[in-house]
Amino acid sequence: MTIDVILPCLNEEAALGWVLGRMPDGYRPIVADNGSTDRSAQVARDHGAEVVHEPRRGFGAACHAGLLASSAELVCFMDADASLDPAQLPRVAAPVLGGRGDLVLGRRVPKAAGAWPPHARLGNAVLAANLRRRTGAPLHDLGPMRAARRSALLALELTDRRFGYPLEMVLRAAAAGWRIAEVEVDYLPRTGRSKVTGTVRGTLRAIADMRRVMSA
Repeated sequence: MTIDVILPCLNEEAALGWVLGRMPDGYRPIVADNGSTDRSAQVARDHGAEVVHEPRRGFGAACHAGLLASSAELVCFMDADASLDPAQLPRVAAPVLGGRGDLVLGRRVPKAAGAWPPHARLGNAVLAANLRRRTGAPLHDLGPMRAARRSALLALELTDRRFGYPLEMVLRAAAAGWRIAEVEVDYLPRTGRSKVTGTVRGTLRAIADMRRVMSA
């Protein structure tokens, strides 16, 4: 069985080689390039990945472009910045494959100092607590490594195309009665500067996007 892995990408040339080189057998990478100005697309092709170009800027836009381009029954999402190890994708996919969950998120466990800045970790914890109260889902992390059935995801009709996309996915899945679970995955220091936690502007933009999704 082939599982498609969607990797939203914006200028991740330095990280992509490591990420794609550790992709497990049976996991087919789809790099959703969101307007990179470096060699990300070429590096992805050199490592055998399918490249989808999404000119509309936004994390959700890239994720959704990858979802539309996928063809596998089961799809995974993960960041392309080397902060997550693709070798651990089977941990996240297993509950869905085994019929024990409909949406499974990787709960990040930092493995090195600096992997998860304190302000970002605190913000994530507050968001996860709000999600538990609102949905009843036993989540402690809005993890970017996740797995679900492609057809079911498309049926959710996600509309956010910015940083609210992962949150909207959880909210709509909970509203649809999905079984939502999480499993632990390693969290590593990313390669390069984060588009979210790496700048004040990026952090504020992500917070605003998620507040908008929560209020909607």
